[in-house]
Amino acid sequence: MVIYPKMITDALATVTYAGTKKNLIESEMLADTPAVAKLADDRWKATVVLLFPRETDPFLKSTVKAAEAAIHYHVGKDVEVEIKTEFRSAPRPEVGNMLPGVKNIIAVSSGKGGVGKSTVAANLAISLARLGYSVGLLDTDIFGPSVPKMFNIEDARPHAVEVGGRQLIQPIEQYGVKLLSIGFFVGKDTATLWRGGMATSALKQLIADANWGELDYFILDTPPGTSDIHLTLLQTLAITGAIIVSTPQNVALADARKGIDMYQNDKVNVPILGLIENMAWFTPAELPDNRYYIFGREGAKRLAEEMHLPLLAQIPLVQSICDNGDNGTPAALDENTMTGQAFLALAQSVVTVVNRRNKEKAPTQIVGLKK
Repeated sequence: MVIYPKMITDALATVTYAGTKKNLIESEMLADTPAVAKLADDRWKATVVLLFPRETDPFLKSTVKAAEAAIHYHVGKDVEVEIKTEFRSAPRPEVGNMLPGVKNIIAVSSGKGGVGKSTVAANLAISLARLGYSVGLLDTDIFGPSVPKMFNIEDARPHAVEVGGRQLIQPIEQYGVKLLSIGFFVGKDTATLWRGGMATSALKQLIADANWGELDYFILDTPPGTSDIHLTLLQTLAITGAIIVSTPQNVALADARKGIDMYQNDKVNVPILGLIENMAWFTPAELPDNRYYIFGREGAKRLAEEMHLPLLAQIPLVQSICDNGDNGTPAALDENTMTGQAFLALAQSVVTVVNRRNKEKAPTQIVGLKK
């Protein structure tokens, strides 16, 4: 029996690739003409190189097995088959090299939900952009994404771009900030019922498989509390520093302490850049000079003093902050308002503490990669 390359090609034409619903030849997955060689014992060997879209292709193993089975069935069961794989997309960069163009990575965190952390993260990002910095904001709350609504882009759908041989997600740009959120990929009214592994895998894709480019500040809007998401971030990125958001009340402050402890843990060692006291007081629109301390007074300020950390800002509770967030027009867009000025001052404070941190401290090491 003599075997020819066309016999191998014809056999591969009977194999359907699930990614395209077409056969391997129609899907242009055959990288080169199959190589055939006669072995010493009169058997034949066929070597095939299949081209897959990416290294993490979910259909890779099943397709390789199907191709091997097709050659055995259509050409000969005694044929020795070697199937090699190549990939159209370059491999994902290793941990530590995922965001080479990003200068500073800032985690905005809170010990508990409901303290306005996402509002602060969004307005901080916009204010930094208005100061002239290049800024990216990643919504890392896989189960409760809020960035699409807060930036009035709930219907936006990121597209793929080819960069350096890789297919990358292109962030959505709004108000001068590059944005990504799992909310762009699921329905706005759809619950994300994922186990922890699926959530962390999606988060890594938003970090490593996105075209973030050159950024002065990369803001991470983290979920409340401490979770798998936080651990994934710490094991994936060298976070420049963390900002803790809290309201003045004791319940929020108790959880804020836990958030601080997570970053200051000996195995983590991410510097705390400072605290933000959100909803520091209530000021009604009709009485702009009045302050009502409905959540307590200066609780976060006292906590900052106790822990020898900077108090970066005290943000008042004003009806317009809520309205602007719901309308997708964050307060930081208008510098002429009290809240717009407060967020601009916050951004300036963040720039100052980050510059001081980079001058006085060594770069943060990724958890698990410390020497």
